[in-house]
This record gives sequence, C-alpha cells and structure tokens, in this order.
Amino acid sequence: MVRDRLAALGLQLPQASGPGGAYAPFVLSPSGTLYIAGQIPQIAGDAQFFGRLGESATVEQGQAAAQLCALNILAQVDVALAGDWGRVKQCLKLNGFIACTPEFTQQSQVMNGASDLMLNVFGEPGRHARTSVGVAALPRGVMVEVDATFEIAR
Repeated sequence: MVRDRLAALGLQLPQASGPGGAYAPFVLSPSGTLYIAGQIPQIAGDAQFFGRLGESATVEQGQAAAQLCALNILAQVDVALAGDWGRVKQCLKLNGFIACTPEFTQQSQVMNGASDLMLNVFGEPGRHARTSVGVAALPRGVMVEVDATFEIAR
C-alpha cells in the first residue's frame, strides 16, 4: 500500500541508511511508539540539498529537501516494522530543522514538503503535530533535517 501510493506520486522508497554516530536510526518502545532519528535529505548515503534558506536556497528547494527527509523516515519505518505497514496507526509528530538565515521566517512552508508526503501516503493517519525551527547549520551542510514519531500497533 505505501509503496503503491509512493509510486502513484512518482516516488520510491530509498534504502534506509545506518546511523552517522553513536545512536540508533530508530527505537520501537514496548508501548508501541516508534521514534525515527533525524533524517537528512540523502540518496544512497549521498547528501543532497545544500545551503541555507534565505541565502542560497529557495522555499521550493527546501520543500523538496523536506520531502526527501520524509522518504528516508519512511525507509526507516519500513526496516523497523520489517515491511509490515499495516502496523502504522498514526504519524504522531514531525520535528523539522531548517538551516536558514536569521531573517528567514518560512520554516513552516518548508516543512510542508514532509507533512504533505505523510498525508499523501497515509491519509488521515498521516496528519500529525509538527515543529519547524530555524537553525544555523545542519550535518553535512544540508538545508533540512526531520525526525518523526509514530504510533505502532503491537
């Protein structure tokens, strides 16, 4: 179902990447909460979408970067659940970090790239709470990083 919805959008699930440090890419709690570590916009380990919003990047580029972060989140969900997408009950929350200038104030518009993907893939269970904040810099010089929390059926 998820792969079919992605294909209908002209997208495909990337390969999940390993952690870039001393942390787990996801943690599934005994209570059924799935925490996905921050995902950057990357394809097969190659970072994409560099720069800062309000300086060298447009809102549209930021949205594309946020969407790619969301695709990488879905790749982690796929691994965490061994492909059993029927266990996803709800996308609870996305946290977005947007590398930007101090004057840039459109962080929420950038994060729509990730939010829209969750809604398009899951329907109403993809509707989530969200935080969008501007930061001075992100790992590897990318413009967006997104983490996520899901409710999973046990």
